[in-house]
Amino acid sequence: MKRVSVLGATGSVGLRTLELLASFPQDFTLAGIAARGSNVDLVAELCRKHAPRAVALLDRGAVDRLARALPRPRPELLAGPEGLVALARDVDADIVLSALVGAAGLLPTMAAIQAGRAIALANKETLVMAGSLMTAAARARGVPLLPVDSEHSAIFQCLAGHRRQDVHRILLTGSGGPFRELPAAAFARATVEDALKHPTWKMGPKITIDSATLMNKGLEIIEARWLFDVAADQVQVVVHPQSIVHSMVEYIDGSVIAQLGVADMGVPILYALSYPERRPTPAARLDLTRTTLTFFPPDPGRFPCLRLAREALEAGGTAPVVLNAANEIAVAAFLDRRIRFVDIADIIERALEQLPARDLASIEQCVATDEEARRHAAALAGARHGGEK
Repeated sequence: MKRVSVLGATGSVGLRTLELLASFPQDFTLAGIAARGSNVDLVAELCRKHAPRAVALLDRGAVDRLARALPRPRPELLAGPEGLVALARDVDADIVLSALVGAAGLLPTMAAIQAGRAIALANKETLVMAGSLMTAAARARGVPLLPVDSEHSAIFQCLAGHRRQDVHRILLTGSGGPFRELPAAAFARATVEDALKHPTWKMGPKITIDSATLMNKGLEIIEARWLFDVAADQVQVVVHPQSIVHSMVEYIDGSVIAQLGVADMGVPILYALSYPERRPTPAARLDLTRTTLTFFPPDPGRFPCLRLAREALEAGGTAPVVLNAANEIAVAAFLDRRIRFVDIADIIERALEQLPARDLASIEQCVATDEEARRHAAALAGARHGGEK
């Protein structure tokens, strides 16, 4: 039986993971959960339902509210960034599912790796920010990094049984988001509500906006580079509106292997938790006789975030840290209606210009760069005028 800790338990991936753990009680047991703490009532409900041995909340004040909401005996309660790190490092678990949104997952995920725990990775930002450091630590500890994102899970499955030197390129698919057919002139008028209408997946607001800008694909290019040890130019983005082909791998002989399935995050989550085995799931089955598959290239003119992500990856060092931090700040400002949709890419580009890439030598430098980039991006966002009217 595998002991599982879930970082980001109140998000869409975290909640789906807890459902799956409860569906396979003979295979999994819940060790600990972590969350930001913005919804204490939900955390308390999860504690009563799933009985974790430990709970960590980023918001220190939320821990006191949770303690009052839970009867004794209650789980061990941990608070603040160090509480998340302690849960990932010290609570006995065979695998840690990292699904915290954004940079908040960086230190807990690294702590879990250094503790020798297998990682089911749903937090792409950790590899975007510190891919070289994370993968080096995982190799040193013999820790597997098992992808949970549907695209990277697909690539992982398409690579199984094949030699990496035989890979020609990775074809990273994406739905194209809610604006895949929107004329360029209309982007300046795009509202928060428009950007949150994802055509395929039900996700949290941050990742949904990333899908609208295609920054999600940009981050996934960087994640793929580190997960699968390929060059940046070996990863190609392909828009696939049906979200049925989750990604593909093309080999040097011209063969292309694809992984297909319905749009259900439960499948890649369970595969990562069960690897190398598979478990039966109640997911809907794919009916190819009722399916049309179309593919086309993304438009870099309308979606400049793809270009910015590639440029950051090519610059290397601290550039992806700046990219990620500026994106998080800009997306938050857009969701707060303080900037326009088209300002997101511009803020990221200016932050990258103002903070040139430096060599990345440590996780502490990564954290410091992240903080510096956030300050720069916040100042850029604050200087903007004309958010949604």
